[in-house]
Amino acid sequence: MQRRGNILQLGIKELRSLWRDKVLLLFVLFAFTGLIYVVSSATSLELNNAPIAVVDEDQSPLSKRIISAFYKPYFKSPDVISLSEVDSLLNSGRYTFVLDIPPYFQRDVLAGKQPTLQVNIDATRMSQAFIGDNYIQAIVGAEINEFVKGYRDVYTLPIQQSPHIMFNPNLTSVWFGSVMELMNVITMISIILTGAAVIREREHGTLEHLLVMPLTPFEIVVAKIWANGLVILLLAAFSLFVVIEGFLQVPIHGSATLFLFGAAIHLFATTSLGILLGTQARTMPQLGLLMILILLPLQMLSGGVTPRESMPEIVQNIMLIAPTTHFVKFAQAILYRGAGWEVVWPYFLALLGIGTACFLLALSRFRKSVALS
Repeated sequence: MQRRGNILQLGIKELRSLWRDKVLLLFVLFAFTGLIYVVSSATSLELNNAPIAVVDEDQSPLSKRIISAFYKPYFKSPDVISLSEVDSLLNSGRYTFVLDIPPYFQRDVLAGKQPTLQVNIDATRMSQAFIGDNYIQAIVGAEINEFVKGYRDVYTLPIQQSPHIMFNPNLTSVWFGSVMELMNVITMISIILTGAAVIREREHGTLEHLLVMPLTPFEIVVAKIWANGLVILLLAAFSLFVVIEGFLQVPIHGSATLFLFGAAIHLFATTSLGILLGTQARTMPQLGLLMILILLPLQMLSGGVTPRESMPEIVQNIMLIAPTTHFVKFAQAILYRGAGWEVVWPYFLALLGIGTACFLLALSRFRKSVALS
């Protein structure tokens, strides 16, 4: 009972320390609200309001028909420019696409010839350039076909394809980006808070105060884990229900309670990892540098950005020891596909094992750090 009381009081001390650090507190609050909203809604993977201009050297009904076919939300209303302006406007970044319709284009089309349309693309806007090129080809091809034949002909394949898009029928990137950003924020903030808590004790000299009290390193470490983990779990629940499901209108198919339970196990691993980094770093800048080395692989290679199946097999095997790999797996299964306990329990078990290993390693390093102090 004495040990439980010590852990409880030390955890309350951690919460008070976080409350007094207004800058860190505001950063954490923004990460779970504004950052998730901005990243998921502003970094859309769909073609949206792409700036386009047209050089109409033909001035024919067909060329005007093609120009009028580009409209929102995929493209902005096309601007008609002269051929001499193309290079300067592309260099200035004003347009992503410039379509050049050559002279006598309509006449050559009706004569059965194959005239060439030139599309100039600013490829520095890589995602828009790749998607927009396909859109332009489809739009121009459909308009020419309808103009020549008098109706929009659709070629019927000898087999009929019937695609069924599951879990995200409109292929809306916000549905994917918001949940992935929430998982990234949970991982990042949990490491930052616990690592900063250890460094703050050292910088403020309160670590020496703890050493003269009848406290064990185990009690100190557990208190930091439960206090910081509780804050992050509450903010994650708020972000899931208010920001993602409320403001962004992302449907949650599975059990939010099951997801938060799994997130708590994940936090056990990442907060332990944060304490481990806090014992290695002596200052906050050092912690920041260590986090760059840790967070980038955790986020980029966990399967949240690109599928793990597309990675080299050796990378897939190495990343099995990373908590984010299993976190992404069960989070996507629960929130996207509505999976239950019978599907996600292996990921929970793997996270518990990884968390236990991180905790024991962090406790060992913290004991050595205390002994050196």
